[in-house]
Amino acid sequence: MLLLLGLMAFLANGDNYAAAPLIINISKDLNLSIDVAALSVTAYMLSFGLFTLLFGPLSDRYGKVRIINLAAFGTAIFSILGGFAFNLQSLVIFRAVNGAFGAGIFPVTMALVGQSFDDQNRHKALGKVMGLMFLGGATATALGGALAYFGSWRLVYIVYGIGELILAAVIFRTLEKDKPVTTTFNLIQSYKVPLSNFRFMRLVFTIFFVGFSIFGSFTYTGQLVQQLTGYNLLIVGIILSFFGIGTVVGGRIAPKLKQRLKGNFLILAGVIGGLSLYLLSTVHQTAFIMLSLFGFGVAFIFLQSTLIATAQEKLPTMRGTAMSLASFNMFVGGAIGTNINGRIMTQYGTAQIFFNTAFILLIVGIIAALLISDFEKRKAANMTTPL
Repeated sequence: MLLLLGLMAFLANGDNYAAAPLIINISKDLNLSIDVAALSVTAYMLSFGLFTLLFGPLSDRYGKVRIINLAAFGTAIFSILGGFAFNLQSLVIFRAVNGAFGAGIFPVTMALVGQSFDDQNRHKALGKVMGLMFLGGATATALGGALAYFGSWRLVYIVYGIGELILAAVIFRTLEKDKPVTTTFNLIQSYKVPLSNFRFMRLVFTIFFVGFSIFGSFTYTGQLVQQLTGYNLLIVGIILSFFGIGTVVGGRIAPKLKQRLKGNFLILAGVIGGLSLYLLSTVHQTAFIMLSLFGFGVAFIFLQSTLIATAQEKLPTMRGTAMSLASFNMFVGGAIGTNINGRIMTQYGTAQIFFNTAFILLIVGIIAALLISDFEKRKAANMTTPL
């Protein structure tokens, strides 16, 4: 199960992350400015975030494997169609529907893994799936850059879509369907408990700013690296892969480091992320750019894996709904961040995006550390419920 779900996350996340180097070629091919071409990324993230609110309760009602099956086929088809976009409007529509189906893969997969393992093994299992997920992001920029350099940005979406379609068929025939955790579907009622839980909502709102900071700025890393180095799209894609490598390495070391540092773990994540983004906005040497991207990826996985695992612990009987709200905040934050940063880039330059985000991410790390510390203290005090 972990392998199949991890591979689908690998492809779907790669499909998403490939936009960073592709946005340069998309803008040229469709005769658009970078910030306008980035609307396709905003459409994907916004659609993804909104539809997580639907797929979470659906997965609790009809079973998570059933929803993953549907979403896998949908995202594959619309990824392929994205390769045939002929103007901005068609690209935005195809990417938006792709994001809508993607919403049934990421959060529901994490919820399925979360309910399939106990507290002792859950973080490790989530880390394995997320490791493959972000390995997909790591290879996406290099693969996307290579395919776009030797062929076209269209080929990237088509190749990923075909891979997703093949894997969707394997998942459909292989994974055993899980039992629903509820017998009724009521969208408003599904969110009544978490929305009325102040401690849970302040946690997922923190996830909004993680998405705002990281997804909202990563879209423009390809543009920044090309401006700083003058390299072609192939080399830019390889350089950007250091972000994904950072998420993979970070996912492996996070559990042990968290156990050792305890409350200081997320503060470290904020410091690493803030410093990495600050360096990215100021340095011009390729080696330092790669190091900054690596640290950027490490900080992201530290923050995301910890906040998501805690969100699931806060709603142990509603993991699908918990993941929906977490993903909603992550991707809507990313969509808003991408849009705002596009305007900042137009007026002040690309480097200003990363300078601003450095301070935001540092503050997010500190706030997240305080919230997690409060949750751990309450849990240690043997309260009757972690809510």
